[in-house]
Amino acid sequence: MVSQGPSAMTAHLLILGGTTEATALARAVAEAGLRGTVSFAGRVARPARQPLPQRVGGFGGPQGLAAWMAAEGVTHLIDATHPFAARMSGNAVAAASASGIPLIALTRPPWMPEAGDAWTGVADLAAAASTLKRREPRTVLLAVGRLHLSLFSEAPHHRYVLRLIDPPETPPPFPDHRVLIDRGPFDAAADKQMMETEGVDLVVSKNSGGTGAYGKIEAARALGLPVIMVERPAIPSRRESGSVTEVMDWLAHSGTDLGV
Repeated sequence: MVSQGPSAMTAHLLILGGTTEATALARAVAEAGLRGTVSFAGRVARPARQPLPQRVGGFGGPQGLAAWMAAEGVTHLIDATHPFAARMSGNAVAAASASGIPLIALTRPPWMPEAGDAWTGVADLAAAASTLKRREPRTVLLAVGRLHLSLFSEAPHHRYVLRLIDPPETPPPFPDHRVLIDRGPFDAAADKQMMETEGVDLVVSKNSGGTGAYGKIEAARALGLPVIMVERPAIPSRRESGSVTEVMDWLAHSGTDLGV
């Protein structure tokens, strides 16, 4: 555990959040007695409660992020955003480089196909929509978030099952759809039952990694359903870690006099 002495208390961590891993890290930071702020992009109406102070909204690009960190005395930057938050992650790398603030990313390893999986890998969401456009009518579990639904309007001949955290602000651009409002983590057995009830016969998913959204992948495997898997966007080179424990160890050994 990081000590709570004077040197530790001078640290101010900025955690770019929005994931279950970010919440777990915020809890560990709070329990260690460190000062920290969790930042949310503001895309979810009701972000998960945090054990640290939080801010909501953008920074205004890398320069805005660097300026905010300078004004708030941030000493460490931890990018625990979603693996598909490429713009924010790129801004974090640029801001950390410009300001000299050490950066680490808490990220999940991507999912890898297993025996029984029937994945079609695509480079991005636009490619997923193009793939659907060429498919015969299906009932599609479209698990890509509400901000990207318009990309799939070019394939209106499918029936879409949309699982969203918040209700859509405007009606989804599909003649035939069903909206399920729910927040993960999701259980494989429950996802299997949901897919059977809704008659899902194809899944579109981002390769988010982690366990919270993996239920639909396990369910698709059990039901023998094809999955269109959207690969992760490229992010500039940075230090990465796969666990909260590793990040806390990095904080204790990052040349800042934090004790262990």
